[in-house]
Amino acid sequence: MDFRSSEQALGPRSEDVLPTTATAAVKVVIVGGFGVGKTTLVGSVSEIRPLTTEETMTQAGVGVDDTAGVERKTSTTVAMDFGRISINEELVLYLFGTPGQQRFWFLWRGLFEGALGAVVLVDTRRLEVSFDVIGRLEERGVPFVVAVNSFPEAPSYPVDELRGALDLPASVPIVLCDARSRTSSRDVLMALMHYLQALATAQEVG
Repeated sequence: MDFRSSEQALGPRSEDVLPTTATAAVKVVIVGGFGVGKTTLVGSVSEIRPLTTEETMTQAGVGVDDTAGVERKTSTTVAMDFGRISINEELVLYLFGTPGQQRFWFLWRGLFEGALGAVVLVDTRRLEVSFDVIGRLEERGVPFVVAVNSFPEAPSYPVDELRGALDLPASVPIVLCDARSRTSSRDVLMALMHYLQALATAQEVG
């Protein structure tokens, strides 16, 4: 047996090690209804190998989970997704993706602890699955941006119509994205950072 190879296999990969230049780390949660692309976004943008808790969907979920519009989905997050991305040499974001089914929402309280902000992913084919998600963020006072994930054959609506349908104030940013694209997903996180900075500046001025 090659003990040297075994030891190397047990150690962290170089890309998983936190950059030595990092001086600040913040926590961001990725939320949304069932099947809107949270796991995909975390996986596409994370600079480390993402931690996922995807399990195969079984008959136990029939009649419990609302799979309307995502009937071909075969797996689901049952705890959380975790990833990391460096915004610049000093700022690192830790990403926590939440499970979408309501039966797993009891996990949200712990995931929201210490979160600086959130991204709400929505699917225009099933906007209604986002209503309770947004309501829970508003109740907890967690600032968020809304990211409209692009799905094949999903209808496209003007931002003003989406804002009205989701009952969002004019101050909450709405951005379009493709959760499969690293660049697009990074732009969503940058939109959240800019929004949080604007909120902090407004508080200082006030």
